[in-house]
Amino acid sequence: MHKMEKEGVLYKPLKDKRAVCNLCYRRCNIGEGQIGFCGVRRNIGGKIYLIAYGKLTAINIDPIEKKPLFHYRPGSAMLSVGTVGCNYNCLYCQNWDISHERGILGYDVPPSELVDTAIDRGVDGITYTYNEPTIFAEYAMDTAEIARRHGIFNTFVTNGYMTPEAVKLLSSRIDAMTVDFKGNAKTEFARKYISILSEEVILQTLLELKKRHVFLEVTDLIVPKVGDSAEDADKLVKWIYDNLGPDTPIHFLRFHPDYKMMDFPETPVKTLEKHYEIAKRIGMHYVYLGNVPGHRYENTYCPVCNTLLVRRFIFTITGYNITKDGRCPKCSSKINIIINPKVDLNMRKGTEEMQGGIA
Repeated sequence: MHKMEKEGVLYKPLKDKRAVCNLCYRRCNIGEGQIGFCGVRRNIGGKIYLIAYGKLTAINIDPIEKKPLFHYRPGSAMLSVGTVGCNYNCLYCQNWDISHERGILGYDVPPSELVDTAIDRGVDGITYTYNEPTIFAEYAMDTAEIARRHGIFNTFVTNGYMTPEAVKLLSSRIDAMTVDFKGNAKTEFARKYISILSEEVILQTLLELKKRHVFLEVTDLIVPKVGDSAEDADKLVKWIYDNLGPDTPIHFLRFHPDYKMMDFPETPVKTLEKHYEIAKRIGMHYVYLGNVPGHRYENTYCPVCNTLLVRRFIFTITGYNITKDGRCPKCSSKINIIINPKVDLNMRKGTEEMQGGIA
């Protein structure tokens, strides 16, 4: 039977059988027999173990657009997996039933079995998501190593609150990451609603991931009343523009009330559109609105001539109009997109009806 414990890849033993976990930036100092903040990393005999190794609470097949990754192999089918636990404490968590669970629950799925499932289902990639994947890095790393041998790529949906050591380790196996800010990366918001000290760690993670050539897309959940400041959005987007570049896709996501913030409203669409306009004014080339089905800003447009390149409805591509070498068919501008050859061959039908730019 598969054992659901594995010794951690990043920890430092201390005196009296204590140990510091060095995966996420909390760097929990854990006494023998105790568990870190995330709920899945235990000190056993002075060593840190991932006690949820291979215990999956969610296994689904999703389009890669749901991650959301719009520019990395669009149209790909992804096997999405997650465990219990998290290194955040978001008061509005959409997956609170697993992220705040402190029992080790789930299906027993060793890495080789997960990859076999991916092969059998014919997916293009595996994505580690639902809860924060950094906390189950050992499982993700082992799975990704096997998956790559079979031509299956790997992605993270992460909050980015990881150590530089973790970035170095994960970037050797993970091909693309969606890094999620909350509330425009405002420190006061982060402390009150997420329970982290500062957003600065996330910025440093992004810099390290870019340096190590991991494909990046950035998301920001716009929480009404407390995390929707235009001034904060301007500051965050300018940082992205200056440090990651204007070709970095950025998604502004609509907030839906959940968990301990059920009394908050959904984000007004006008607020999201204002954030879009801020990002475009600063010079970002690829800006999107999420959780607003049917909005024109779900689509990809050429940043030079505004030609409609990828038309979407929620997470489904309904029109695809990019050349095989990743260029705009009208002005030949190079688009920051990693092409999925299967989509390029199979989804160009009907694109003759795609014309014009942003309405």
